[in-house]
Amino acid sequence: MPPRQQRRGEGQWALGYREPLNKNEENKKNDDGLNVRDRIVDIYSKAGFDSIDPADLRGRFRWYGLYTQRRPGIDGGKTAILEDEDLDDRYFMMRVRIDGGQLSPEQLRAIADVSTKYARGTADLTDRQNIQLHWVEIESVPAIWETLESVGLSTTEACGDTPRVILGCPLAGIDADEVIDATPQIHEINERYIGSPEFSNLPRKFKSALSGCTAQCTVHEINDIAFVGVVNDDGEKGYDIWVGGGLSTNPMFGKRLGAFVRPDQVHEVWAGVAGIFRDYGYRRLRHRARIKFLMNDWGPERFRELLEKDYLGYALPDGPAPGAPAGARRDHVGIRPQRDGNYYVGFAPKVGRINGELLHVIADLAQEYGSGRVRTTTEQKMVILDVPEERTEALAADLEANDLQVRPSTFRRQTMACTGIEFCKLAIVETKQRGMDLISELEERLPDFEEPLTININGCPNSCARIQVADIGLKGQLVTDADGNQVEGYQIHLGGSIGGAFGKKVRGLKTTADELPDYVERVLRRFQKQKTDGESFADWVQRAEQGDLA
Repeated sequence: MPPRQQRRGEGQWALGYREPLNKNEENKKNDDGLNVRDRIVDIYSKAGFDSIDPADLRGRFRWYGLYTQRRPGIDGGKTAILEDEDLDDRYFMMRVRIDGGQLSPEQLRAIADVSTKYARGTADLTDRQNIQLHWVEIESVPAIWETLESVGLSTTEACGDTPRVILGCPLAGIDADEVIDATPQIHEINERYIGSPEFSNLPRKFKSALSGCTAQCTVHEINDIAFVGVVNDDGEKGYDIWVGGGLSTNPMFGKRLGAFVRPDQVHEVWAGVAGIFRDYGYRRLRHRARIKFLMNDWGPERFRELLEKDYLGYALPDGPAPGAPAGARRDHVGIRPQRDGNYYVGFAPKVGRINGELLHVIADLAQEYGSGRVRTTTEQKMVILDVPEERTEALAADLEANDLQVRPSTFRRQTMACTGIEFCKLAIVETKQRGMDLISELEERLPDFEEPLTININGCPNSCARIQVADIGLKGQLVTDADGNQVEGYQIHLGGSIGGAFGKKVRGLKTTADELPDYVERVLRRFQKQKTDGESFADWVQRAEQGDLA
């Protein structure tokens, strides 16, 4: 029995509401998204794009990491007006899931080969440790899968109403300061549940993170479920569990259940939380279907009670909360020691944009200077592991010769951008090139700026680039310029931080895309002039006069 009755009409399975209440739910009831793989291999890849059932094309394809791209030439003003079939191109974005951000040299080369052969050389690092490819044709998908799966990679449930990629610290197992290595737990969840019909029909996406990183680089506060490494009063290593984080148009931080989870219990607890989401999650309105809304209505005590009683069958002991993140930047850029005497080298492509040729270069360098192991991060960056100390500077020089900075400016290190209007059907403005141009402008205008500062650029309100938790968050929209023309621009959020507060929206504070570098330079110069010793940008925003933020 549920703890208390929910309001009627939310489509919760556990309360007997099994009839679909929207088109997405009807589509999932008609056929499990996992079943589309056989149709892609046996029918669509042979008969071509025009043979694809629309319910598969704009629905079930996502269960295997495939979205249609935005057709070129459609401006942002038409994004919310045109029907899907008018926005669709005949090419796909394909998302390769990289659980824990862990790549062997063979895996990295496989992605590079796929990029070069089937995706016009494209490759973007995401802030969820995946790599996204573009310009993929349906006829090529089976061959791509064969290449990826031959080295243990997959696109299964990289998108869709499913358990998405599981975030992990790129330094798991080698970080000298980590609380616990979460790699075995990530692998166990992946092997047991990813691609299983048990969790292939969730109300919406389900984002997971598992880490013992003291920098807390997996940003547990904004995941649907997160396990954070802690040590209990008995000196036992395990995890603190958080549920219900997420951003988009209704941002919420996750809430602690207050329970201590042993490593051997993690997969059961993960499945229990995913099961509650499947059974009690809201399925009537898509914008209310994330687990954060259920957690917000129930609260962590009620959620934990149901988890223990009906899904685990045992009580979890209370446990400690994690400490504050170590360091001002929750990333792994630079040259740092590993626990085994070797070093890791973290480097920064611009806003995650790379290409197939560059992936091959990175794989070559990782094998020449290290063991070949490469990691992706939640900040659209990469890390090469296992480098002898005496070879780190030579590796850094070779990376920098390919414009992969090991000691980047603040602006390159901490600027992220989503896919944007170049490929995304939801976007209103361009993001990737704007981000790269902004980095170059700010490096030239403010060469001595060294304060930690995140700049996150999003092409629409959905916050794939985490705008509400950035120091400067930029939400793409059309704005009116000085001549009265509608042009690409951004609504500005200021002073956000992960686990702190969401960014402050100053009334009417917007900028055109062309004026963006001027605005950022202006506000950062005011910050430099007015800040006190040790004061962060986010803290300064809270006390600054409104005129100083404009």
